Amino acid sequence: MARGGRRWPRRPCPGRMVAAVLAGLSLLSLLTCGYLAWGSRRAGPGGTPLAEEPGAGAPRSQPHIIFILADDQGFRDVGYHGSEIRTPTLDKLAAEGVKLENYYVQPMCTPSRSQLITGKYQIHTGLQHSIIRPTQPNCLPLDNVTLPQKLKEVGYSTHMVGKWHLGFYRRECMPTQRGFDSFFGSLLGSGDYYTHFKCDSPGICGYDLYENDNAAWDHDTGIYSTQMYTQKVQQILASHNPGKPIFLYIAYQAVHSPLQAPGRYFEHYRSINNINRRRYAAMLACLDEAINNVTLALKKYGYYENSIIIYSSDNGGQPMAGGSNWPLRGSKGTYWEGGIRAVGFVHSPLLKNKGSVCKELVHITDWFPTLITLAEGQIDEDIQLDGYDIWETISEGRRSPRVDILHNIDPIYTKAKNGSWAAGYGIWNTAIQSAIRVNHWKLLTGNPGYSDWVPPQAFSNAGPNRWHNERVSWSAGKTVWLFNITADPYERVDLSARYPDVVKQLLRRLSQFNKTAVPVRYPPKDPRSNPKLNGGVWGPWFKEDEKKKKSDKSKGANKQKKNKNKKKANRKKGQSFPCRSRLAGG
Repeated sequence: MARGGRRWPRRPCPGRMVAAVLAGLSLLSLLTCGYLAWGSRRAGPGGTPLAEEPGAGAPRSQPHIIFILADDQGFRDVGYHGSEIRTPTLDKLAAEGVKLENYYVQPMCTPSRSQLITGKYQIHTGLQHSIIRPTQPNCLPLDNVTLPQKLKEVGYSTHMVGKWHLGFYRRECMPTQRGFDSFFGSLLGSGDYYTHFKCDSPGICGYDLYENDNAAWDHDTGIYSTQMYTQKVQQILASHNPGKPIFLYIAYQAVHSPLQAPGRYFEHYRSINNINRRRYAAMLACLDEAINNVTLALKKYGYYENSIIIYSSDNGGQPMAGGSNWPLRGSKGTYWEGGIRAVGFVHSPLLKNKGSVCKELVHITDWFPTLITLAEGQIDEDIQLDGYDIWETISEGRRSPRVDILHNIDPIYTKAKNGSWAAGYGIWNTAIQSAIRVNHWKLLTGNPGYSDWVPPQAFSNAGPNRWHNERVSWSAGKTVWLFNITADPYERVDLSARYPDVVKQLLRRLSQFNKTAVPVRYPPKDPRSNPKLNGGVWGPWFKEDEKKKKSDKSKGANKQKKNKNKKKANRKKGQSFPCRSRLAGG
C-alpha cells in the first residue's frame, strides 16, 4: 500500500506480538499533549502591538509556510531545554506554539534535507550512505517530486534561502530546477561564513554563494551569512504580495562549523571557558536574533496572521564543535538519540491548541504530506510516501498516525566485525548498520556510532573531555541493542537479552523495509568537479552534450575497431574489401 499521511493508507505493520508487548509497556501519560497557557499578543517592530486583522486566528485557505532549518543544533541547545545559551526568540515562539518533544530527523545534513523535501526515507531515494560530497556526481534523484514543486502546482510562490546540500553536479539538480522560483545561498554542506569559500581537500577550493543559478559575486558584501540570509528573507517578504501564498524555506548555515560569529554576540558568553562552546553560543545567539527579525518581517508585511512557522534542527549537535545533546546519548552522525532526536516546534495563529507540548511520534518526512494537505494540494497515488499528515496531531492534540520510523539501513557503512546472521536469529545480518523505532521500542544493529553521554561539565578548556564523559564498555561482539525509548529516553538500559521475541519482530520489520530499498547512490569523485575548471566556483560541471559526444566517440571507435578486425579477417580469406566499408566509422 502507499505510504503517506492519514489520507493515504499506510502499509500494514506485521507482528501483532510486538503490538501486544508494546501495549503492555505503554506509558500513556507521556503520549498526550499537555497544554500550557496562551497569553501573548502580536507585536510589531519595537514591540508595538499590531492591530488584529479581521478573522485573525481563523483558518484560511493556503497559509504562508515558513520552514526554518537550523544546522547541527544540539538537543540541549535551546533555552527551554535548559541550555546556558540564551534563545529568547525560540523560547517565545515555541511557548506560544506547539513544542515537538518526540520529534526525529536524520543524523546528518543531506539525509534530513532529502527526506524533508521528498517525504521519503533514504532507502527509497538511494541516499542511504553518508552525505553528498562536493566532488561527487550525485544529487537528489531527478525522478523524485519535491515539496516546492507540489506547492507550485497550487499557486505558491516558492523561495529558498540558505544551504542546499542536495547535489549540484548538473544543472538539473539545482534548487531552481527542483521547484524553487528563487534561490540565494550555498550548494555545499559548509563553508566560511564571511568569504563563502570552501576547500574539500588541499587544492580543491572554490567560492560557494549563489543567486539562482549563478555565483553571487555582485551580492556578496562580506556580511556574516546568518545576517545576510535574513536580509534576503526580508527583501523577499517586502516584495511579495501577502495576498498570495508563499513557501519560504530558510536553511541557515548556523550553527555548523566552522565556528565563526560577529564579535558582539560573545558579550554574554565570556564566562564559558571552552572556546568551541563559547563560539557556538555566540553563533546560536545570532541565529536566535535572526529568527526574531524574520518573525518581525512576517508581521510588518502582513503575512503573520495566515502563516505557519516550522522550526527544526537537521540533526543532533557535535560536542567537539561546541554542540550539546545532554542528557541524550551520542552525537551527530550516530543513530543514538543524540544524533536523531531534534529541537522542533510549530508556531502559528492557525493552531487550535496553542501553547502545548506534543509527545506524539513525528518524523521529518511528515512535513511533505502535512504541508501539501494544508496548501490544498494533491498527492499522486503512485507516490510512495513514508511521511504522514500530522497536522491534527500538532494542532488539535490528536494521536499521531505514525507508529514507526525507519531511522536508516546503510548497507555500505563499515560493517561491525562481530555481526552475523546468527546474531540476528537468521533474520538479519547484524553487521549492517541499521536502526528502527516501532512504538516505544528502538532497535539498533551494526555500528551505531559514538555512544558516549557528554554532560555540560565535560566542556573544559581543551574541549569535551573524555574523562568527564559517561562511557559504557559493551561486551565483545555486541551488535544488537534494544531500548524502550518511552521509559528510557537516554538509552541506558539495553533490553535485547531480556526480550528476544521483540528483537526478532523488529528485525523482521527491518527485513521488510530492506526489500523496498533502491540501490545506494554514492559514486566516486569526479576530477571535473574542481572549481579551478569552473572559474573558481563550485557549481555544475557535468554536461549532457559532453556525455553524448563521449558516447558517440566511443561508439565510433568501437565500430572502427570492429571494421578493422573484419578487414583483417577478410584479407586472410583472400577476399577484397569494399571501399565503403573502409570509410565506416571515419
